[in-house]
Amino acid sequence: MTVTDEATLHQLEAKANLLRRHVIRMTHAAGSGHPGGSLSSADIMAALFFNVMHHRPQDPQWAERDRFVLSKGHVAPVYYACLAESGYFPVEELVTLRKLDCLQGHPCRGKTPGVEMSTGSLGQGLSISNGMALANRLDKRRGRVYCLCGDGELAEGQIWEAAMFAAHYQLDNVTCFVDRNGLQIDGPTEKVMSLEPLVEKWKAFRWNVLSIDGHDMGQILHACEEAKVTKGRPTVIIAKTVKGKGVSFMENNVNFHGKAPTTEEARKAMSELGGEL
Repeated sequence: MTVTDEATLHQLEAKANLLRRHVIRMTHAAGSGHPGGSLSSADIMAALFFNVMHHRPQDPQWAERDRFVLSKGHVAPVYYACLAESGYFPVEELVTLRKLDCLQGHPCRGKTPGVEMSTGSLGQGLSISNGMALANRLDKRRGRVYCLCGDGELAEGQIWEAAMFAAHYQLDNVTCFVDRNGLQIDGPTEKVMSLEPLVEKWKAFRWNVLSIDGHDMGQILHACEEAKVTKGRPTVIIAKTVKGKGVSFMENNVNFHGKAPTTEEARKAMSELGGEL
């Protein structure tokens, strides 16, 4: 499918909206979780899992697969929604989020089908992705590695060590998305620990840098295609997003970084997203 195929774009937008409905149901059922960042990254996740990445739910260990690493592991709800809708496990299991011996609050390799790596200690995902990408190169495998980072975790020094490593070893099979929603648990990123000038920083680390609207499906797909044809250096896609995207009272509301919706809030959110609780 081409990135200009309007039908494909509409299908992916509808899939992202479905993921958002799952996020609301899951966090409401759990009474905890992180809806804000899950909602902001839903469009990126839909594009990756249902168009960009080559993966086989019926054969999760397929050697040539593309791999996904959720560095900001607290947005596991949207990740699990992608895995379930892809067919890794039944959709009905989504509402077991954060229940004992069920879907963990952060991704856990070995417990949840399709999860490549246990994550959640912020700042580590890009280093893990680099290791996977280098292994693919050494083993002459075609698979690419996609990593999703939160903007708040870019304050972690390990991120920039990983950025140096990927550039030095010319890991052009790594694509890092930054979910640039501008908010972290303690407030606006620019007040907690200023990241700007973010584009210039990544360029100084010798990455191919793309800036997009993280809610524009066409821009997301186009950026992924550009990353695939870029040789000799890794690509970072800085995606400007809205925390809590799709639910009016959650948008740009830092309180919903880690606050589950009440029943009344969940019903209102589902109504706005075109579904029912």
